[in-house]
Amino acid sequence: MPATPPCPQCAMENVYPDGANYVCADCGHEWPMAEAAKTDDAAGSLVRDANGNVLADGDAVVLIKDLKVKGSSITLKMGAKVKSIRLVGSGDHEVDCRMGAGSFMLKACYLKKV
Repeated sequence: MPATPPCPQCAMENVYPDGANYVCADCGHEWPMAEAAKTDDAAGSLVRDANGNVLADGDAVVLIKDLKVKGSSITLKMGAKVKSIRLVGSGDHEVDCRMGAGSFMLKACYLKKV
């Protein structure tokens, strides 16, 4: 059973679910469960590299395996360093970077923070 969040009005933890809302037994405040789910999603949006380190905009990373670029004969070599990455939230590719061969979108599981 997931833990219920504390009341946003009085900060007491005596909270119970009631239909689609949470209800505080101490102050009577009610709020929708959907708001609590949104805050949980924001906490889980960290981008981690292959070793579990948290990545941020501007970090330097290294490729941990050779990656073939779709629709091209270019191969990004293992050990290639990318100096300034940018994190994006769209699709399944979390990292936007610029290398000598062009601009690429990469998955964080193929990167290691330097």
